[in-house]
Amino acid sequence: MSRAVVSALRLPHGEGLPVPAPQSSDAAGSDLAAAVPAETPLTIPPGSHALVPTGFAFAIPGGHEGQVRPRSGLAAKHGVTVLNAPGTIDADYRGEVKVILINHGSDPFVVERGMRIAQLVIAPVTPVDFREVEDLSSTDRGAGGFGSTGVTG
Repeated sequence: MSRAVVSALRLPHGEGLPVPAPQSSDAAGSDLAAAVPAETPLTIPPGSHALVPTGFAFAIPGGHEGQVRPRSGLAAKHGVTVLNAPGTIDADYRGEVKVILINHGSDPFVVERGMRIAQLVIAPVTPVDFREVEDLSSTDRGAGGFGSTGVTG
């Protein structure tokens, strides 16, 4: 399988941080690190959220998107996750990637410089055109909403 090439622009406050890269040959995501100042870590109180800089901007190839996803270790150990998971980075965006972290845990969470805070997955996007119609084809489910296909109990 061919590999997509994503150009990574290191911003001044990203100096010294690792360029995102898969950590194993079959890893789906690449870790994003926090580009907060070393002398002033960011504390996220329980129930609060914060925008965390990564120190990088990317050029994602056309026909793809970047998905910012939580790290399972932060979620399991601290109750910290990505608020808008998955966050979408469009192929035409060239600004710094920032991660919205939320602390669902019971203790304040300290984000330190270089801490791995999220993972970035590059995925293909199917282009679509929406067409307004007078009615839709029928299905067994029809307009059944939340929980309509599962067993209730």
